Amino acid sequence: MNLEEIFYQYKETAIAGRYITLSSIADLLLNNKGIETTIIGKSVQEKPIYQLKIGKGTTKILMWSQMHGNESTTTKALIDFINFLTQSEIGMQFQEQFSFCILPMLNPDGAALYTRENANLVDLNRDAQNLSQPESKLLRKTFNDFQPHYCYNLHDQRTIYGTEEKNKPATVSFLAPSFDENRTINAVRTKAIKVIVAMNDVLQVYIPNQVGRFDDSFNINCVGDTFQNLEVPTILIEAGHFPDDYEREITRKYIFMAIISGIESLYNNYEQEHAIDKYLKIPENKVCYYDVIYKNICWFEDSKLVVSSLGIQYKEEVKNAVITFTAYIEKIGNLEGFFGHLEFDAKKELYSDNLQNIPEISQKANFFIGKSINIVNGLIKM
Repeated sequence: MNLEEIFYQYKETAIAGRYITLSSIADLLLNNKGIETTIIGKSVQEKPIYQLKIGKGTTKILMWSQMHGNESTTTKALIDFINFLTQSEIGMQFQEQFSFCILPMLNPDGAALYTRENANLVDLNRDAQNLSQPESKLLRKTFNDFQPHYCYNLHDQRTIYGTEEKNKPATVSFLAPSFDENRTINAVRTKAIKVIVAMNDVLQVYIPNQVGRFDDSFNINCVGDTFQNLEVPTILIEAGHFPDDYEREITRKYIFMAIISGIESLYNNYEQEHAIDKYLKIPENKVCYYDVIYKNICWFEDSKLVVSSLGIQYKEEVKNAVITFTAYIEKIGNLEGFFGHLEFDAKKELYSDNLQNIPEISQKANFFIGKSINIVNGLIKM
């Protein structure tokens, strides 16, 4: 399959950007033929939570996205995948072998608020045991009723992550969650690992050295760890940063490719040799990035000249239903071992601002370098 061509053929053009809410996708869910769409319950703020069932095969796959409301990239890719399932010949073939149960937006309140947590300020991905929230209870009920053979747990991760070996941004990260404190790899976890290795093999063709492996420390309060503990192979997919792609439209493509590649490997019963070794060779995510780094920038402090670096990080904020990226100074000092998605050498020019001419942590990244370079919202104003 030419996955790039397939993506653009079935990409849902009605949704784009980072701010994806229930109103963004509701019509798409309700008006798509070949889908059994039901409301399985309500969120804290009484928003409907939709369940989609597609296919009539014996292998059952449960997928959910936007458990964290501000993690919308996988929701977009999931809608694209639904288009592929219902509109393509290969998708129809998949439907003969698989039955999909999909919750495209588990946390519609958090999506509207653009927060990780739900309306009660609870992280649903730490509520797998307490089941204190209506959304958590609905996911567990769906799991119990559907009795899946595989689970896909879909998330976004921040721009701070890179792959530890090649110093590249982690555009996509995977995890076969642990099911016990010892992080044992048993037969159930191995099934998830084989799917991940198949997805990674494909992505390495498109984004070599930009795929990471998420930390597998065991936490039974996390949904993936719980479902793995309940002996259902669970695959965590994290959508990360691709250079200059803050809207995550390019990353969306690679998540789509990953989902299809994993399903195709199951469809073809692809026997992945040495899967565990290949999985463990995927480099672990490493916190090693800032959005922007300014090196060799100077200022006077206590009458002494300081030569240092500034690490700038964007904070995502909703303004008029649009996500804006506001740059703040996150780190001042030695940034050896860190990288910027953009980097600038100030060449020991003097820092100044409209405050005290000394940078401070959490200060908005609006300043001057020397006499002629104006930095506005973290970037050089042209």
